[in-house]
Amino acid sequence: MLRITELRLPLAHPPQALRTAIAERLGIAEGAIRNFNIFKRSHDARKKSALTFIYTVDVETAEAGDEAALLDKHAADPKIVATPDTRYRFVARAPAHLAERPVVVGFGPAGIFAALVLAQMGFRPLVLERGKRVRERTKDTWGLWRDKVLDPESNVQFGEGGAGTFSDGKLYSQIKDPRHLGRKVLAEFVKAGAPEEILYVARPHIGTFRLVSMVEHMRREIESLGGEIRFQSRVASLHIERGRGVARIRGVRLASGEEIAASQVVLALGHSARDTFEMLHASGVFIEPKPFAVGFRIEHPQALIDRARFGANAGNPLLGAADYKLVHHASNGRAVYSFCMCPGGQVVAATSETGCVVTNGMSQYSRAERNANAGIVVNVTLADFPGHPLAGIALQRRLETYAFQLGGGSYEAPAQRLGDFLAGRPSKQLGAVIPSYQPGVQLCDLSATLPEYAITAIREALPAFDRQIKGFALPDAVLTGVETRTSSPLRITRGDDFQSVNVKGLYPAGEGAGYAGGILSASIDGIRIAEAVALQGQAA
Repeated sequence: MLRITELRLPLAHPPQALRTAIAERLGIAEGAIRNFNIFKRSHDARKKSALTFIYTVDVETAEAGDEAALLDKHAADPKIVATPDTRYRFVARAPAHLAERPVVVGFGPAGIFAALVLAQMGFRPLVLERGKRVRERTKDTWGLWRDKVLDPESNVQFGEGGAGTFSDGKLYSQIKDPRHLGRKVLAEFVKAGAPEEILYVARPHIGTFRLVSMVEHMRREIESLGGEIRFQSRVASLHIERGRGVARIRGVRLASGEEIAASQVVLALGHSARDTFEMLHASGVFIEPKPFAVGFRIEHPQALIDRARFGANAGNPLLGAADYKLVHHASNGRAVYSFCMCPGGQVVAATSETGCVVTNGMSQYSRAERNANAGIVVNVTLADFPGHPLAGIALQRRLETYAFQLGGGSYEAPAQRLGDFLAGRPSKQLGAVIPSYQPGVQLCDLSATLPEYAITAIREALPAFDRQIKGFALPDAVLTGVETRTSSPLRITRGDDFQSVNVKGLYPAGEGAGYAGGILSASIDGIRIAEAVALQGQAA
């Protein structure tokens, strides 16, 4: 097959126009095209009066030999090439008599894909998840949002599906992926019930409700292949054997007291597994601090963002709700940027610890809610929390505790109108934008909720963002605090073999280990870890 990139067509083009454009681009008759598939579709909104779709397509010609001839004909054109082979191939198969099954700790995106690929290769993994099944954790999460009751073991952060279940379900990443592992992830999601469009739209998303049923489907497949998932099974300690200068994992001990022998343990922890991080550090597993970011959630009317991005095409169902990505380099040396932008979504309570307030964003597949929201966050460097590897956690917790107190001590969040924030005065009443955070907000002055350098940088950035998106500095826009769990504040360092640098058989994976950020990159990392475990297990 042939791949053609950057085929441009008007937004409202008829279906037949794409086939015509392919034929013209190749210089052949339309009848010479046997079939074509859309590999990617994006849009160019720089000229709002003339928005265009940009396609990448894979084309099969009707006659054998035509494709080779066309490649020769267009050899000087880098936008016409042979279609890459994106099929996934398993790197190993489990031996007929598997002596010991690998253990996967955590059942978020990294853990799900580590377990799924291991199961598909015949290794029958045992998954240990501290939280509950996804539908049970959904009820517990609503308990916080509606009734201000937090279950520290079952919430937005902990439970089947991980933190990504309560998000926009974004499935794109900027990581390098030369082996097309992201394609494997997307294909598995489609098999589990995701819409096929995620295979080709440029910025695919699923939404929370669909993710729930998909996670359940993937769990059932793992189980059908011999895997086992145990919920409410928190790992309390590790059995590490030390001798002759080498430390090796020999098993895990659950909070229930049960001990499980294992020589291969995947640590697919979320970025909020703070007690587990503390246990790992106390056990001598090498951990190093990592930069992260802190800030607020900002909410605007979604219609404002649509108009700013799409002009007269705002509201076109082919475009959906508009998103944005913004960066500002402040004069104090800090970077301020939008994070986890959720079109047509809501701001959610995302704490996993009592006495703390944490915000995050979530959208459904429809992205039909009235507000757009995004994190507006500032980079935190290692110099801001020097010393102990867990010092970043201490900084996060300090900010979250103060936000809890400022919100009234009931899991309501502190909030402020953007105009008041820029003017340095407390907010007394809301304007046109009604915050979506549940269980509610307390209006206040947010200037003490973050370090001074972060407040200064955000105050400088908001007017700069307004120059990129007209209306972004809307005085009635709402800031809700605090956003602290942007990424893991540490890294469980691993070597080229994907194992911990000082404990053999321990495989740190995904976002909590500091090697991913978001559903897609964490899922890809889970596949890489599964392959490393399988190859090591096969060699043993």
